[in-house]
Amino acid sequence: MAKKFKYDIVHRWEENPILTIEDIPFPCNTVFNAACTKHDGQYILLLRVEDLTGRSVFALARGDDGYHFQLEPEPVMTPAQEGPFAKYEKKGIEDPRITKIDGIYYIVYTAASKYGALLMLARTTDFKNFERMAIISEPENKDGVLFPEKINGKYARLDRPVVGGLGNIWVSFSDDLISWGNHKCVMTIRDDHWDSWRIGASSQPIKIDDGWLIIYHGVKAASGGPIYRLGAAVLAPDDPSKVLCRSAIPILAPREYYERVGDVNNVVFSCGAILEDDGEELKIYYGASDTSICVGTANINSLMQFCTIGEH
Repeated sequence: MAKKFKYDIVHRWEENPILTIEDIPFPCNTVFNAACTKHDGQYILLLRVEDLTGRSVFALARGDDGYHFQLEPEPVMTPAQEGPFAKYEKKGIEDPRITKIDGIYYIVYTAASKYGALLMLARTTDFKNFERMAIISEPENKDGVLFPEKINGKYARLDRPVVGGLGNIWVSFSDDLISWGNHKCVMTIRDDHWDSWRIGASSQPIKIDDGWLIIYHGVKAASGGPIYRLGAAVLAPDDPSKVLCRSAIPILAPREYYERVGDVNNVVFSCGAILEDDGEELKIYYGASDTSICVGTANINSLMQFCTIGEH
């Protein structure tokens, strides 16, 4: 059994990774990150997988316990080959996030092309049929995720535009999920912390008693390359541009071998989390070193103990 580290708030499942390239039933180069949700009593993972051409596609995995999964035999979404979105997905589709709103599962993902990275929106009700809806950002923008309910009568989302190589988390609002405005910066990088280069939303916002819990990734530039870690924050329930608290330390950092060594070293990167029915245990699904999918658990009350109040 792998050595247990006492430094992380998130508890790694002892049998991590839960999915590797050996589990993917079609030819591919590697597996990156996974969005997650529950549907018809099952855990659903929507995986970013790089095919043999070097482009990313989405694969689907289903499981009954949140730890063991069976994959569909073929990708469920591939880059559009025709229509208005094809030229914007020419280099692949990446890093989905799933949010259920009024019985519909909306998927915000990144489209990659020579025009840069931008956010796309798709939807499904059964995870068998997927409908692309619209481009919902300009480049350069990633890490988009929808809130699961309207706030003050408006749909809300988080995203991460990049300016001058740096990335902060923003919130914006919409009447129709397509056109977005009233943009506000939510959280910025911290020069003296582990999240000093870029930050971005990881999980879909989760409603708790105190507000909106988000898991986010933070990146620090180091001499050996960037280091990706996970943090947590709580946003005000009626004004998600206001941060009530933010983790002073990472809740999960790359320490195990499968997190330290891979296609991209020193990476833990999440695209989703599931709050279990007890309202306390959070399952966080994360990619490790752009090579495998892992899961960790945390009690939401424990996450709050490491949050600080102040300017964000």
